[in-house]
This record gives sequence, structure tokens and C-alpha cells, in this order.
Amino acid sequence: MEKDNIIGEINGFLIEEFEIEEHLIKPESSWKEIGIDSLDFVDIVVIIEKSYGFRLKGEEMANIKTLGQFYDYVYQRIQNQN
Repeated sequence: MEKDNIIGEINGFLIEEFEIEEHLIKPESSWKEIGIDSLDFVDIVVIIEKSYGFRLKGEEMANIKTLGQFYDYVYQRIQNQN
């Protein structure tokens, strides 16, 4: 799967499920800047796990502060599956 496709899917569910305004979604945006709190983040983890078929590791997720880091993490995990 191409990284651009993954970014598009993640951005899509952020806009649809969490009603985040599209102009706020940038790689350098932090979770706080786009209005994602810890409960929302748990929902995001569940969506990713169901969509891509792997479990996210809590200790790794704790280091992810921006959307760009999240895109990279999900992309790498998908690449490691194949």
C-alpha cells in the first residue's frame, strides 16, 4: 500500500469520525492542535487496528506526537507485515 493512500485514509476518518476541519490536518499538527484527546486517541487506535489488521504498541504510540509521525508509524507497520 502506498503511503499517500494511507495518509488519505487516516485523514478521511479524522474528518468523518472526529469532525476535524480539513485545513487543520497537516503532518506537523499535534494531536492537541487538531482536538484529539486521550479518549479519541483510543478510538483512533481501534480504527487503525481494524482497518490494517495489526495491533498498535502502547509504548511506541506514546512517542508519536504529530500526525506525520503517526503516518510514518502506520506505514512502517504495514510494510513490515508484507
